[in-house]
Amino acid sequence: MPSPADKPDVTPRAKRPRRSLKRRMQHFLVHVRRRVPPGLRLVLGLLLICGGILGFLPILGFWMIPLGFAVAMLDLMPLYRRGLRRGKALRERDAPEDDDLT
Repeated sequence: MPSPADKPDVTPRAKRPRRSLKRRMQHFLVHVRRRVPPGLRLVLGLLLICGGILGFLPILGFWMIPLGFAVAMLDLMPLYRRGLRRGKALRERDAPEDDDLT
């Protein structure tokens, strides 16, 4: 007869600590960033947002809207930053010189 020390340590699901929603979402975004090609991430994000709008249906849910925005922003943030850098460079180029003011 096996002793209690020989049993594997199996914690019931109810007693296991649950990961926070923030941690699960970060894990999902890392997974998407590594495995899904860049153009498809934007499409996936838009599909999640559209599915979230239909959140009143049984399978879909309103939780899909913020997740869709997060996935879509993986592709949009680099474009946004590039636009900010380009705009800053244009403003600096077109700014009047201090010598011209006198």
